[in-house]
Amino acid sequence: MKTKLFKYLVLAFISITIFSCNDEEALPPQSQAEFTASATTVAIGEDIQFTNNSQNATAYKWSFGDGTTSKQVSPKKSYSESGRFLVSLVSTGAGGSTISNLEITVTSASSFTVENIDDLKATIPVQFTSTSLGAETFSWSFGDAANSTSTEENPLFAYPNAGTYTVTLTTSNANGENLSTQQIIIDEAPVNPGELYFMDLGDDLIKKLDLGTSGAISDVLDIAGKVGIGMAYDNLNNKIYFSDFDTYPNGKIWRMDVDGSNLENIVSNIGDPYAIALDVAGNKLFWVDDDANVSKANLDGTNQEIGFLTVSGAQWRAISLDVANNKMYAYDVNAENLYQADLDGSNASIIVPGVYGYAILVDTVNAKIYFDDQNAGELKMANLDGSNIQTVNTNGTRIYGIEIDYSSNKLYFSGRDSGELYRADLDGSNIEVLQTGLGSPRGIAIIK
Repeated sequence: MKTKLFKYLVLAFISITIFSCNDEEALPPQSQAEFTASATTVAIGEDIQFTNNSQNATAYKWSFGDGTTSKQVSPKKSYSESGRFLVSLVSTGAGGSTISNLEITVTSASSFTVENIDDLKATIPVQFTSTSLGAETFSWSFGDAANSTSTEENPLFAYPNAGTYTVTLTTSNANGENLSTQQIIIDEAPVNPGELYFMDLGDDLIKKLDLGTSGAISDVLDIAGKVGIGMAYDNLNNKIYFSDFDTYPNGKIWRMDVDGSNLENIVSNIGDPYAIALDVAGNKLFWVDDDANVSKANLDGTNQEIGFLTVSGAQWRAISLDVANNKMYAYDVNAENLYQADLDGSNASIIVPGVYGYAILVDTVNAKIYFDDQNAGELKMANLDGSNIQTVNTNGTRIYGIEIDYSSNKLYFSGRDSGELYRADLDGSNIEVLQTGLGSPRGIAIIK
């Protein structure tokens, strides 16, 4: 009896032990939520790859802190606003759920555009425009040798020299900063076409014509009561000279700044001065008049030498200087002759007889002279000794001003009768009418 009881007790213990072991093995393991991010500080719109490293989980719920969620295993996410966001992952398995958190900082997104990026030139301002998101401050570095910067949102900046430059924009807000860069190529600066100044006696004004793309004309000085035809430019002192024969014999020569200010009468009582010419290096002003005189003075009007060259009966209309060769050229409309003489008035001789006009220009670079020939109604060109005369233009208008722009190899001249200003190649080809409908354009000067 005792033996049977003992056996029953042993069997019962074994059964309890077996059942207890089976209950422990049946409990599921606890899930463990874990994840990493490709970056914890990003800019607006920048993707973050979240990688799920959870254990013992079969379901996942992500909360990105901006109201969006996902049930993907390892989602990709970007933010549309700047801020700090708490990302949570809840991982769920048979043993229950756990959560893991990570803070993400989203800064502004820096970006910008460059206007006309394929056609940038030195000295021409470049427009930079920020296309950044969420930015509160802007810091530009233009990459030039002077380390130029700006804190404007959309700055203009002109590069003084051609080259390749790296432009950097750093934007920031309370959540941090972000930067973007672009490399730009700046080409050589365009040749400055300058402005063509001219006397328009029909309107009693000195005007200027923009030789660039605008072609605009603007007034420089009211010259009512100052009638003349001669104009010359002192490029060293940035002064314009013009003649005035309104009241014979009290003719004058005036000088002013290029904007028309600081007008001063530097020579008075000189008959009726027509054309004028300057020897800036030699500090001399030359002019011709109707009283047979070629005269000169210092650039400020002092030390006058009236009639240092005189030809009896001559009525001078034009003068031009060849300082390099110590020569000057003057036009007599009475006897109709074109003269050459030394700068001191000696060795005067006729080099082209039987012509008269109102303008002469010495082309010292190509050893040519241009002159208005009113007998033929033509603009002509010749060698410096008067030989090899060629026709440049047959317009017929009286020409009081001739200039050459050597940077573009272009010839400019005025048309008194046509009321027009012209530009052409040095041989007269490819002529352009720059302006029409003018009152009475006379002397001209190119200023850059």
